[in-house]
Amino acid sequence: MTILFDSHCHLTAEEFEPDRAAVIQRAVDAGVTRMLTLGTDVASSRAAIALAERFEPVYAAVGIHPEAVREASLDDLDVIRELAAHPKVIAIGEIGLDYYWDKTTAELQQTFFERQLELAADLRLPAAVHDREAHEKIIETIAIYKKVRGVLHAFSGSMEMAQRAFKLGYVISLGGPITFSNNQRAPELIRALPLDKILIETDSPYLAPQPFRGKRNEPAHVKLVAEHIAHVKGLSIERVAAQTTQNAEALFQVTGQPERE
Repeated sequence: MTILFDSHCHLTAEEFEPDRAAVIQRAVDAGVTRMLTLGTDVASSRAAIALAERFEPVYAAVGIHPEAVREASLDDLDVIRELAAHPKVIAIGEIGLDYYWDKTTAELQQTFFERQLELAADLRLPAAVHDREAHEKIIETIAIYKKVRGVLHAFSGSMEMAQRAFKLGYVISLGGPITFSNNQRAPELIRALPLDKILIETDSPYLAPQPFRGKRNEPAHVKLVAEHIAHVKGLSIERVAAQTTQNAEALFQVTGQPERE
């Protein structure tokens, strides 16, 4: 069986409320031996840790998402620091910049992003970075915090941006949108990307790959992302799964396979 690592999902989302345990079990049955569920505010960060405590294959990241900064306070970052001490917290995230949904909070988003990168540096944890229509500012900002490694999740930038990120110690993560038939840029990017710089993700319950587009996504579907990368690159699914899992293990500093549920 292929061994897969869903490097970015949101298992605390209300969409999973009816059958969360079954969703996690389906992922395990599909070969997904690890899932990183990310917080977007204090409450979801706490919930992510609770899930990680309950389910062996689940790990947590804690952070304040750029879309959540309007309702957050800087005091929340002290709570995030405390939560990050939990042994199953392996990243600070989801953090970053989003100039698509709410450009009016750009300055506030920047403050939270920089403070959380400082936190990642202090705690020696990688950062899971959200970037929507903020490519240049993301690169400019992560370049300041040279001690932090991380991942640009749901990567939507160019190969030139990816190369700049690699030089800064970051990798990129690919998810469901690379499988969309109308994503004409994806095949060229996938072919150009070095396999040792790629993670795979679902961002579930969002961004389901073909043939589930428009439906609820879940971690089991990360295998479809790996299969698509394998197809475009002309590689075996086993090779893509093994390398992307190794890449995630190296970034998040986790070793050994958890026991199957």
